[in-house]
Amino acid sequence: QVQLVESGGGLVQAGGSLRLSCAASGRTFSTYAMGWFRQAPGKEREFVAAIGWSNSYTYYADSVKGRFTVSRDNAKNTVYLQMNSLKPEDTAVYYCAAKLTTWATRTYASLSDYDYWGQGTQVTVSS
Repeated sequence: QVQLVESGGGLVQAGGSLRLSCAASGRTFSTYAMGWFRQAPGKEREFVAAIGWSNSYTYYADSVKGRFTVSRDNAKNTVYLQMNSLKPEDTAVYYCAAKLTTWATRTYASLSDYDYWGQGTQVTVSS
């Protein structure tokens, strides 16, 4: 069982930056692939970024590529999402997710791939 707790959300002006954190419980964090998703009001939850066992394996949605960076610190059981050049359309509740996997290099972009989810953190970007 893994528990995930997101933090770092807030209100920021367009063009600004935020860094989200997702702290995970458990002793096997390094064997989980992690993902970030978001859900805007009235819309379905969508993929944002994913990371494999290490920072060498990442994957991004086209809408955030070049602006967002996903990373992890396995010693701290934490995954991060650095968000730069934020736009009003980035406004959403952001969720982190975890999937236990034996594939170190694999990243996952589908909601159904993930086994555990956090409660979400709100990100609001004003224009």
